[in-house]
Order: sequence, then structure tokens, then C-alpha cells
Amino acid sequence: MTDQRNDGEITRGRPFQPGNPGKPKGARSRATIAAEALLNGEGEALTRKAIEMALEGDTVALRLCLERLVPPRKDSPITIDLPPVMTASDVVGASAAVLSAVGAGEISPDEAGRVMTLLTAHRAIVETSELADRIAALETTAKSNPTRRRA
Repeated sequence: MTDQRNDGEITRGRPFQPGNPGKPKGARSRATIAAEALLNGEGEALTRKAIEMALEGDTVALRLCLERLVPPRKDSPITIDLPPVMTASDVVGASAAVLSAVGAGEISPDEAGRVMTLLTAHRAIVETSELADRIAALETTAKSNPTRRRA
């Protein structure tokens, strides 16, 4: 479905005109503003009522209150013994340690996947550093031992 203005120009599905920034950051919808107006000054009473309902055994209210008091953790720290990873080849030993920890039930496969992602990123950083060092050494050697090119 397309919309047409009086001059016949089709406007639906086209981007904003240049210079139109669109909706400003922090702008709120009319529904949000209306809800805030209705609840304005009622926050304390609503909270008290939710707590009373939770204490009376309302499981939905209880869950709501507990989620506000103690939000669920999105992730938790793990402990795993890894060898130092100073070179790209050291990642192999660290990867073996991660797989061993999964096999022993010390960490979950999901946790292992996140650790392996970190190890992969660290390996890339180490490899980049090693390559930079090798290039610098080659450039130093080339400057100190200039060789003739043959035509």
C-alpha cells in the first residue's frame, strides 16, 4: 500500500528527507507519558500493595518482588587452571585445559565456549604482535645489510 500526497508524489517506504533527524533521543511516546501521569505519586502505594500480596502468597507478586530485590545473574565467574598464553602456540595447551575441564564436569560447555572465544581473540592479538616484531626485525636487517638488486 502506498500513500500519495496531493501533488501525486509517493511517500510511503521512502526515507526521511535530508536534514530531518527523525525522533529525538529520549523522546517518549504518548502512551508512556499517559501511564506516567496516571502512576505519578502512586509508586509507594503500588510497591506496598505488591509486597502485601507477595506476603499473602501471591506467587506472581512474590516473583516480581524477588526479581527487583535480587535480579537473576546473567553470568557468573568460573575458575579454571590455564597455562600462561604468551605465544600463539600456547593456545593449544590452554584449549586442551578447557576441554579437560568440560570433560571433568568442572565447567559447562557454554562456559567453555566463552573461554575458547576469549582464547581465540587473545591468540589473534598475540599473532599480530608476533608478526609486528618479525616485520620490525626484517626491516632492521634490511637496513643494516643492503643488497644490490639485479636487473
